[in-house]
Amino acid sequence: MTVDPTPFKETVVELSGRPIAVRFVRNRRARRLILRIDDRGEGENGVVVTLPGGATKTEGLVLVHDKADWVLKMLEKLLPRIPFADGEVVPLSGVDHRIRAVPEGRGAVRRDGPEIMVSGRPEHLARRLRDWFRGQARTAIQPLVHQKAGELGRRPGRITIRDTKSRWGSCSHDGNLSFCWRLVMAPAQVLDYVVAHEVAHLVEHNHSPKFWQAVARLTEDVDGPREWLRLNGEKLHRYG
Repeated sequence: MTVDPTPFKETVVELSGRPIAVRFVRNRRARRLILRIDDRGEGENGVVVTLPGGATKTEGLVLVHDKADWVLKMLEKLLPRIPFADGEVVPLSGVDHRIRAVPEGRGAVRRDGPEIMVSGRPEHLARRLRDWFRGQARTAIQPLVHQKAGELGRRPGRITIRDTKSRWGSCSHDGNLSFCWRLVMAPAQVLDYVVAHEVAHLVEHNHSPKFWQAVARLTEDVDGPREWLRLNGEKLHRYG
């Protein structure tokens, strides 16, 4: 997909009295205007309009208004946000844990059975828990990357942990790998599969039969985690 690297400024429109954020992306290979729901895992949800070559933002806005009923219906179906706050329940390795604020506790964040204890001032809880999840992801992912890369006789490049929406992991042609920290919320076999998928790109930077053979060498299950991500992956972006 050929997408212009310079993004358009976000626009807000009103549909039935509700403000809706609209993002535009230019794809010169697209044959028509494309409208989709934009659930970015942060703030209010909105829509994304893909503009083919020659199409204008005005045409995109007309499409949004023409499809107003559909947009509002789809936004209502989205799962509600679950903040990182005292008493909320969040998954870790596929198991639900309750967040507990312990202002006088020692250490920033620690796991205590089915609970995640977060010390310090309440206004810092969300940031501390987000940083903790990111650290848990790095602790889980880095050794897996090196182990699986070693099985293929390859050495990985830089490993980064981010909060990406569009993909769970990526591998550059230079061998640098990137993963979404939210994978640590998923069952362990799902995280293992995603790591295997990206590490396999160190030898096959495509999705050929040889690539999938490499993935199968590196993880016990391929189909199960792929199906889990299809059914549940989007839900991980509702937390925090």
